[in-house]
Amino acid sequence: MSKLRITVWNEGVHESTQDPAGMDEYYPDGIHGAIASGIREQLPDATVRTALLSDPEHGLPEEVLADTDVLLWWGHKAHGQVDDAVVDRVQRHVLGGMGLLVLHSGHFSKIFTRLLGTTCSLSWRNAAEREVVWTVDPTHPIAEGIPNPLVIPEQETYGEFFDIPAPDELIFISSFTGGEVFRSGVTFNRGKGRIFYFSPGDERYPVYNQPEIRRVLANGITWAARPGVDRTIPEVSNPPRDWYLES
Repeated sequence: MSKLRITVWNEGVHESTQDPAGMDEYYPDGIHGAIASGIREQLPDATVRTALLSDPEHGLPEEVLADTDVLLWWGHKAHGQVDDAVVDRVQRHVLGGMGLLVLHSGHFSKIFTRLLGTTCSLSWRNAAEREVVWTVDPTHPIAEGIPNPLVIPEQETYGEFFDIPAPDELIFISSFTGGEVFRSGVTFNRGKGRIFYFSPGDERYPVYNQPEIRRVLANGITWAARPGVDRTIPEVSNPPRDWYLES
């Protein structure tokens, strides 16, 4: 396999506003920095760059996306500030074969709701409760090497109903101290692109420093990547009736 090219996108609002206070103690390089560090640790041969909402074109101009095998997306407070032209561009690349990992509250991002066609709403409560991530498809490549269950000591609670289409694959289901359950690891295929949504990762807790979480993301990247695929979206064709006689 050729060297994977990874882009980690983060809106960067929590970092710039220091909300929550003290977040820079466990994410001194930001959420994007922690995610990128974990990828470099797990996939040392990959090329990893980061991009922020505040960058020109949100750090996702055409040349960056064309040079990206898998894009990771973390957003929370600034979904509406993402320019629609950038969303159009990302969607085109996903449909053409770029992998997309949507993380935590990125379920409300413009790109995720557009690709899925639903509200992607859910129930939530942020009370530092324990999350237990259960593997329901141990044969899936994303679950390789992941303990079952994977325990996160403190995390925001997500619960059903999660308004997404029926996933192509359900890999993880989480349970929480308060009794909620949540489809926390799901995949979708859109055009030529592969999408993996993974819910753990609230900014109040050092989730992306946890080795098991880093392994899940690395597995998701490897699964979603389609290096070398012709980055064109599926289009309508109109072959003549006897097209096969010409071959």
